[in-house]
Amino acid sequence: MKFSAQEEYGLRCLLQIARRGPNESMTIPEISKAEGLTPTHVAKLLMILRKEGFISSTRGQSGGYQLSRDAAEIGVGDVLAALGGKLYDEEFCRRHSGTLDICSHDVECSIRSVWQIVQEAIDSVLGKLTIADMLQQAKAVNVSFMAVPPKRGSGVAVIDTERE
Repeated sequence: MKFSAQEEYGLRCLLQIARRGPNESMTIPEISKAEGLTPTHVAKLLMILRKEGFISSTRGQSGGYQLSRDAAEIGVGDVLAALGGKLYDEEFCRRHSGTLDICSHDVECSIRSVWQIVQEAIDSVLGKLTIADMLQQAKAVNVSFMAVPPKRGSGVAVIDTERE
């Protein structure tokens, strides 16, 4: 299973905005630079996120994009669904019917049940995960990473401030 580039980049852009906090905004060039994406691509992703109500925009010199509600109220599953849709939905069988108008396995389909189970598992996890949770996890990872000093001889400069 793969997430699309649109889902990945859109979620990353949303996280960039969320890191700024509720009272600060971020411009397209700032997000573009932080994520290594073209401004045009970022603008397209932000348009989707704005239309879906995850972010709001302010025009003008001090304008930009900010979350439209608290990060704890924005579900990751909702964001991914807005950016790319679900893995399995009611149209799945119609899209994968081959050259036929109706899937040849329309009545008795063992594959459909697998996709339904997978979608339910994904929904179960993503339905509980919020943007605030992702920000918290990122902080925990960065703190634990920073807490481990680099090994001597690893190519990373270690400055020993203790004197005997």
